[in-house]
Amino acid sequence: MLVTVVLVFANNFLSIRMAESDFNAAKQFMQTVGLQVDDVAWIIGRTETARYSSRYGQVVLQQLALNYTVYVNTTTPNEKFFTVKTGIICFNMPTSQYSVGNNYFELIYPSSNSFLLTGASAPVARVFTVEKIPTFDGSYVRVVAVPIIRMVNLTIDQTNYVRLYLPVLSKGDATSKNYPTVTLTGESFHIQRKENVTGIKVVVSFPFVDFNNSFFNFVREVELIRLSGRSVLDINVGGVEVDLGVHP
Repeated sequence: MLVTVVLVFANNFLSIRMAESDFNAAKQFMQTVGLQVDDVAWIIGRTETARYSSRYGQVVLQQLALNYTVYVNTTTPNEKFFTVKTGIICFNMPTSQYSVGNNYFELIYPSSNSFLLTGASAPVARVFTVEKIPTFDGSYVRVVAVPIIRMVNLTIDQTNYVRLYLPVLSKGDATSKNYPTVTLTGESFHIQRKENVTGIKVVVSFPFVDFNNSFFNFVREVELIRLSGRSVLDINVGGVEVDLGVHP
């Protein structure tokens, strides 16, 4: 009887450790995926594939999970100029296999909770761990890669430019689910320009009740960009197709 109890305990302990190892590996993998989004978003046709290994978890694309809207001040104040929905990439592990506690949140990369970061080297994807249960798609602890906005300010020939860079993730055409891979492809690129801008407001909103800001944990849902004079606003949108399970 004692031997049976010990074996059950040992098997349970081993399963927990394997799941924990899976999840820790997923954090590094999803950070790689976030960096690859930046690699492919601005060049049409560029493709990168990342491979993962997991006994318990699976990568999914949650489509249309975030909505970004940009308002501008010109001759008309607070004019809606641009809006777009983007998907997010999630590594989902069932809480029946591994759990860190409901409402758990851990920021992995970068070290900011903002959806708008400044500088040419700022990332365009934010990676974090979250456990919010239950949700409409099940009970999971997740590692999530979320598109965010990079802002670059520059002056050319005495003209001030504000450039916003945003990758938009959408489902690709591949149907294979046979391989543990995530393939990202630069599918489109376009720029929307607005001149004589004196102020910018960027708002993030959440189409799904379960994926609200208690899930994403952005420090603010509205970011104000104050300008010292009239500027040109360029919104650079990189369309990225996400294919799961295709041969690398």
